[in-house]
Amino acid sequence: MSQLYSRFHCCATCIHFEVVKAETTSYRCARLGFETKPTYQFNCWEPKEVVKKKMEKEKSLEKVDDPSSKKTE
Repeated sequence: MSQLYSRFHCCATCIHFEVVKAETTSYRCARLGFETKPTYQFNCWEPKEVVKKKMEKEKSLEKVDDPSSKKTE
């Protein structure tokens, strides 16, 4: 899953990511309280539900396409 993790892992897909609209738009991590950018990556990343579903979908598709997972006679 590390391959999928790196594909989806960024602040914009985290449950703690917030868009703050004032005079200018800024992005922050509600958990850490720091300003961030959508493409940044931190170890505390917790994916949103929609991202988890996409990760699971891709994971299941990889299993179907993986030749090593097929039985040979």
